[in-house]
Amino acid sequence: MSLVFLPLSCGRWTLPPCWSSLGRRRYLNAELETPPLSPSAEPLPSVPRGSRLLPSSAGSVEAFLGCRAAAGRLLPGGDNLLRPLARIRRGVTPWSQNCRWDGLVESVGEGEKGNGGHLKNTDVVTLGNLCVDIVLNVPSLPPPSREGRREYFDRLSASPPDKKFWEAGGNCNFSIAAARLGLQCSVLGYIGDEIYGRFLLDVLQEEGIGMVGMNEDSEAAREYSASYQTLLCWVLVDPFQRHGFCSRADFSIEPAFSWMKELSRPVLTAIRQSKILFCNGYVFDELYTKLIVSALDSAISAETTVFFDPGPRGRSLSTGTPEEKRALELFLEFSDVLLLTSDEAEALTGLPSPILAGQKLISQGTRTNWVIIKIGSKGSVLVTKSCVFCAPAFEVNVFDTVGCGDSFTAAIAFGYLQNMPEIEMLALANAVGAATATGCGAGRNVANRDKVLELLRLSNLNDDYQFWNHLLETVMDKEVVLLSKSSVNGSNANMSCVPIRSVASRLVLELEKKECAFSKDLAE
Repeated sequence: MSLVFLPLSCGRWTLPPCWSSLGRRRYLNAELETPPLSPSAEPLPSVPRGSRLLPSSAGSVEAFLGCRAAAGRLLPGGDNLLRPLARIRRGVTPWSQNCRWDGLVESVGEGEKGNGGHLKNTDVVTLGNLCVDIVLNVPSLPPPSREGRREYFDRLSASPPDKKFWEAGGNCNFSIAAARLGLQCSVLGYIGDEIYGRFLLDVLQEEGIGMVGMNEDSEAAREYSASYQTLLCWVLVDPFQRHGFCSRADFSIEPAFSWMKELSRPVLTAIRQSKILFCNGYVFDELYTKLIVSALDSAISAETTVFFDPGPRGRSLSTGTPEEKRALELFLEFSDVLLLTSDEAEALTGLPSPILAGQKLISQGTRTNWVIIKIGSKGSVLVTKSCVFCAPAFEVNVFDTVGCGDSFTAAIAFGYLQNMPEIEMLALANAVGAATATGCGAGRNVANRDKVLELLRLSNLNDDYQFWNHLLETVMDKEVVLLSKSSVNGSNANMSCVPIRSVASRLVLELEKKECAFSKDLAE
């Protein structure tokens, strides 16, 4: 695909009107009536970014898990699962449309409500996956066999690890990075009442992150049992900077918190009152499937945007129990934003091209508006129904890649809520992920403001034209935006090149203007 470069006298790049940021964000306020579906009916129409599918009532998780009834493709929401959805509401994103990246409005503000009438007073909540990472340098990683890994784990856990190796892990990585970007965050999960749990709570408090506990059985939790202790995850780093992860959840048929039978009312309320629910595949190691799906059900009914990152567990869920397969299918179909690595996307779609895999996932989704594929040192792509955005990675000296994906996702959540142009959001996410890679581990070591600003000012992209040209050969009928080192803008029939200097300058200006908590005093 050849590129034609066009200098702009105004010094700013603007999207063609047909697919500009404004044009893509014009929403219909009317409701679209649809007749009942039959087994032979056409699938539900796709819904643009910001639309919400409204179930008629809240109901049982068991019904939600059985939402593929003979009446056709049905939506979660209770007893109505056994009947077709009567309406799809094509509405607006009530909390993000007023929070413009151009600074017209500084913040969404507390007290705003979605179309479902729920107070949206938190930017993002995470579901489960709270743990203390024990970060160790080891001569070799655990063997691949289950027996060998179990023996390795038993040796590691035979004696308490020194506190100097402790760090907040799991979804704490995402939450800390998001909080430092200025988002109001809470974590939903279980933390035990012991030294590890108190350490984790102290870290969350120091970072300004709220906590809603899943302590359903407080009497049982007082009894000494590993099932009621804070999860420890051993993060093992070999001499080649390869990572291995090991926890007790790896060796149990039951979830780590199998005693938890339902999500508490405070947890469900927190989901309804948040603008974004972030969930990753590791939560399936902790909670029963029906609890996880009930969180998705609650988010959909409250018009909370759902971010889902299946992670390495996506592959095993796709070949797991019938309940796990159905849950994965529901998250892939009803999440607003999907985030995967290129390997994970290939495992779920069978397509080696990240762009083709993203297009397949978005075509199979009912609510899915964005599929974001992380391609390691090459960069990232964002696929929508009509466009493909490509951002090469920043060149850095990589010290540790743990937490890079979580930091990247935090910046995506920030950009989503700020209504940032997609290519600027990808550039920021790449910078935040790269800044984390230059540090040691995750948790409190995730990206800090100074490093992100440094990378943006340098604007040193890993601009592998051969890689991107080969990747974009598969894009035939979509508009393409490619971030580039070039100092001029360019376009042809369906491709535009955007100079990183102009994007980075705008990001630096906005980040310095906004009072992000992602500042030196919190990051250091």
